[in-house]
Amino acid sequence: MASSFDQGAGCFCWVDLAARDARQAQAFYGRLFGWTACEDRANGGVFTRLQLGSRQVGSVYQLQRAHLERGVPSHWTPYVRVNDVSAATLQTEALGGEVMIAPVVVADMARISIIVDPVGAHLGLWQPLRHRGRRNGHG
Repeated sequence: MASSFDQGAGCFCWVDLAARDARQAQAFYGRLFGWTACEDRANGGVFTRLQLGSRQVGSVYQLQRAHLERGVPSHWTPYVRVNDVSAATLQTEALGGEVMIAPVVVADMARISIIVDPVGAHLGLWQPLRHRGRRNGHG
């Protein structure tokens, strides 16, 4: 199955939508772009991979109740492919950025971190994992 993971380092490769109503978002983007949804388990929760034909384009997940109660709006997080998420995360701090989420493995697909650049923009860093000859858990 093709995915955006195939992009080289320094390129945008994935996007997550944290949604106040994940089902409504899935229906909207399905009608707007023809994206289909496939539920999957990751890190103790459920998220939905979004596909266009056989190409994975991103994911959507339901914001947690605590976030909803604090008024966190639905938001997209784009990810840039890196060769070493730990090194890129450290470099972020050296260049004046901040680490919002330290490197963590997500769904046997990637090691990610979330950073905030010096002008306040959030960005995900994505290092794909390779297992048993498969890339990011995909064939």
